[in-house]
Amino acid sequence: MLQGKVLVAQGGGPTAVINQSMVGVALEARRFAGVTRVYGARHGVRGIVDEDFVDLSQETPESLEQVAATPCAALGSTRDKPDLDYCRNIFAVLKAHEIGTFFYIGGNDSSDTARIVSEEAKKNRYPLTCIHVPKTIDNDLTVNDHTPGFGSAARFVASAFAGISLDNEALRGVYVGVVMGRHAGFLTAAAALARRYANDGPHLVYVPERTFDMESFLADVKVVNDRLGRCVIAVSEGIHDASGEAIVTKLSADVERDAHGNVQLSGTGALADQLTGAIKDKLGIKRVRGDTFGYLQRSFLGCVSDTDQREAREVGEKAIQYAHFGNGDGTVTIHRCGDYAVEYRFTDLGEVAGKTKVMDDTMIAASGNDVTDAFLAYARPLIGGGMPQASRLRAAPVQKILRA
Repeated sequence: MLQGKVLVAQGGGPTAVINQSMVGVALEARRFAGVTRVYGARHGVRGIVDEDFVDLSQETPESLEQVAATPCAALGSTRDKPDLDYCRNIFAVLKAHEIGTFFYIGGNDSSDTARIVSEEAKKNRYPLTCIHVPKTIDNDLTVNDHTPGFGSAARFVASAFAGISLDNEALRGVYVGVVMGRHAGFLTAAAALARRYANDGPHLVYVPERTFDMESFLADVKVVNDRLGRCVIAVSEGIHDASGEAIVTKLSADVERDAHGNVQLSGTGALADQLTGAIKDKLGIKRVRGDTFGYLQRSFLGCVSDTDQREAREVGEKAIQYAHFGNGDGTVTIHRCGDYAVEYRFTDLGEVAGKTKVMDDTMIAASGNDVTDAFLAYARPLIGGGMPQASRLRAAPVQKILRA
């Protein structure tokens, strides 16, 4: 039964709907008489170690609802990846503050943190329940059909590429857009969701589930450009060669690394520069442009999926309910039913912690440079209703006189 003090924290990259989950936890917890306080940790597990807490019990429901509708992590987040000693420090703080239930909203690293802290509590015979609440724009949590945060980011990527395609049709050339996704290509694949006409971009889509070959890439670009006089390309930041080495590290002498030791893939714009440079040099195409979406796709205000908002709230609420009814430690997971509906289940932390889901083969075209109808059918319900659609002139030609 849910009793005493509750603590909620947000970890990893912010999303457009992570606050829905935080508010879902806070408001649902306040419904139970046994809960004495609902705390929020500022900047994730770093805030726990630093004892940097705020009392969410003192927030009005109206204020919390306004925060819920606001993108990004209202409590602040962190990229810290706790080891055992770090988790022991987390546990010591939770024990000192008499926290009975810890909710950590985040991705696979966050679920692993919850698992380690849970094990530490058991070793010390301290009554702590640790529950992971799913979140990631990468959509790469195992067991889950999809993850809160992905739908809104996918909506933004689809909308952005629709606009890019219109721009590219008006002023023709080659465009390369680099989208987040180290190991999973779901978000890059979402670039195809707003295609309406046969020659709409993106015309080529490259995801890390397939080996990337520069010569094949250049040949693909040439074929599309020769046929249409233009080419729009969506590329995952994590594309790699046959050995598994990221293309950005192969083509760049100096690479940055993040706090986890991973190569910094999308923060520098290096991959877009390298690919556009190769197109100019090898194919002789003059008008070539590239962008790195970077943080733009994570918390874009005004481009939020209603489906994503609803489900992000519900996973927070379900986490409280699972804690109250004594299910123990675990993670809330999302499962698809029928045409499109979801149900929530409670899953062992070990099933999700530190693991990565990638796109199914059926979602990727045999050519390796596009997505299939199976992916489009999977992703369309997630980006929500009311997606704007681009239209075209019928463009009835007028007979030429001087150039007939």
